[in-house]
Amino acid sequence: MIYITNAHLSYAGQTIFDELTFTCGDGQRIGLLGRNGSGKSTLLKVISGLIKLDEGSVTIDKYAKVGYMPQEVVMMSDKSVFEEILTASKAYQALIYEKVALEKQMETSADEALVSRYAELLEQYSTLDVARAKESAEKILKGLGFTPKGFEQPVAELSVGWKMRLVLAKLLLEDADFYLFDEPTNHLDLPAKEWFFDFLKQGSFGYLLVSHDRHYLDKACDGILALEKGTATYFVGNYTQYVAAEKERRENLEKSHARQQKEIAQKKATIERFRAKASKARMAQSMEKQLNKIEVIELEPLEPTISLRFPPAVRSGDVALTIQKVQYSFDERLLFKNAFGTIKRGEKVALIAPNGTGKTTLFNILTGSYPLQGGDVTFGHNVTTAIFEQDQLKALDPEKTVFEEVLDSVEIPDSIVRSFLGSFLFSNDSVKKKISVLSGGERNRVAMVKVLLKKANFLLLDEPTNHLDLFAKEVLLQALQQYNGTMLFVSHDHSFLQNLATRIWVLTPDGIIDHLGTYESYLEEKRLQENPPIEHASKKHSPEKIAKDHSQTKRLMNLEQSILRQEKQIASLENTFAGLTFGSKEYDTAVMTLKQSQRKLATLTQEWEELTRS
Repeated sequence: MIYITNAHLSYAGQTIFDELTFTCGDGQRIGLLGRNGSGKSTLLKVISGLIKLDEGSVTIDKYAKVGYMPQEVVMMSDKSVFEEILTASKAYQALIYEKVALEKQMETSADEALVSRYAELLEQYSTLDVARAKESAEKILKGLGFTPKGFEQPVAELSVGWKMRLVLAKLLLEDADFYLFDEPTNHLDLPAKEWFFDFLKQGSFGYLLVSHDRHYLDKACDGILALEKGTATYFVGNYTQYVAAEKERRENLEKSHARQQKEIAQKKATIERFRAKASKARMAQSMEKQLNKIEVIELEPLEPTISLRFPPAVRSGDVALTIQKVQYSFDERLLFKNAFGTIKRGEKVALIAPNGTGKTTLFNILTGSYPLQGGDVTFGHNVTTAIFEQDQLKALDPEKTVFEEVLDSVEIPDSIVRSFLGSFLFSNDSVKKKISVLSGGERNRVAMVKVLLKKANFLLLDEPTNHLDLFAKEVLLQALQQYNGTMLFVSHDHSFLQNLATRIWVLTPDGIIDHLGTYESYLEEKRLQENPPIEHASKKHSPEKIAKDHSQTKRLMNLEQSILRQEKQIASLENTFAGLTFGSKEYDTAVMTLKQSQRKLATLTQEWEELTRS
């Protein structure tokens, strides 16, 4: 479907791609990996046509539809949210706008081209296509967190984050054959992320996905494309399997590297001996030239395995935190009320909720940034806290170096500070960098080192994984897993939640749902509550259930008729190819029409299968 051949690209004297070659096949679900600066976003832009290669080629199958989701995009529109998403549906635009416009023109003109286009529209699309487009648009918008009331909100009034959700919604409605996703969940809260994950799992399309959430790379990808030094390596399997295979490859490479270094050392020693003798000087020069031609094996750093010795902290009482009847209102709007909860010493509690519910507000109440409006917050005996803030610009001094910023904030020996900074990927000269020149991820890591070295026995962490890539997230996760104190943290990262939290607090407008267990065990419990097991057939059905069954039966009959009509239309279209010339305009139009009909048949069949399973 997508073919990259001998791709070369340089920027500002730096080589981005060097003879990069790979193929994305129909239906493949590929996770795109690479360190920061390896060219992941650039590669997606190259495939989408936004950046041209210096050399090489990008080829996409003629009738394949490819959708691209960038990290950031400026959306300008005078439409409502629902009107804007429907601009992504060709069927809706054709029958609601173009068909009406053609009808008005044909009232005063009998132009053959107008009549031909009108007939083409009626042949390609039906009112069922329009109805399905609206139904899909509603489903996608709701899944991404838009409320029915929000459907009518003007796009111009949306925040950047909600505009990005709308961009993603439009992309999904396009029903592409293959998607290019560049960190598509950046602006999504947890419920929207879970919906999007299910959408990926259930879809029949393929994709190339850049994500810093290991959960997606493990559960939604069946292949990994790793970018390194301008080239790409494809691995069949998910991220965890890739890491295991890469570790084995690395071990073999280290052995080869050790042998090569030993060989080089021996050759250098021989050259030095020969150089001291006039009779062997020419041989020494020859050996040195051969040595310089050796392609030295280079080792890239692996995902870290760290072991940290935390500064000793005072042991707290058995109960670290108690909140009772906490509530908060903003601009006369009640965010939440009756929030009760208890955290015991050593627990790692994740605070989760959809955006706008008030989890950041509750977090700020617990840290003392917001005043209590009602209820009580009590930290336990001997509890000492350390707080990680989202906005690192406020928490760090831009004029200090990395080392100075950490050292000046804690009473810890220099050696321990350097050890922690090294574990968090700051080593050698990088500790001398000023805070002002650091990236968002680097500032995040500096702030986290400060928090971990404060000898606190209770950590309050607000989005600690923001701006971190997979490599840095693994470092942070290992560090926090080794921390033996108490923790309350906010995160939207599925894998981070699953591997760190021992208890889940779900904030709702009516209080806190307290789940003792992992994040995935909470999700499973939630699914069972929302979709309880089907009652035994012998039990008496309610009138509502009978009505629902009748409606479902009617829909199944309609679907079966539509599927039959679509199959006949496809058979008819396939018969027309015998009288068409390959490559002609008529041939291309017939291929496009056939593909649309096949897609429509697949969609109808999928719905029929879902209904028969329910």
